[in-house]
Amino acid sequence: MLQATLGLINIEQSNIIIFSVAATMLLPPTLNASVFGMNFQFMPGLDAHYGYPLALLAMLVSAIAPYVYFRRRGWI
Repeated sequence: MLQATLGLINIEQSNIIIFSVAATMLLPPTLNASVFGMNFQFMPGLDAHYGYPLALLAMLVSAIAPYVYFRRRGWI
């Protein structure tokens, strides 16, 4: 009975860690999107022709970098 209970607790803790890692991975792209989504008149990158694709690339890289880091550490 004790072994079964400890097994279930371990599974629940693993699920909580996965959600924490997912939240950490999605935080930087959300921050980038909120900064580039603001309506400023004088913001660097607004006049650049490549500003929007560069912002999307920054969001993609900021989502992939924590995933690679967590994967190498063995947390996911």
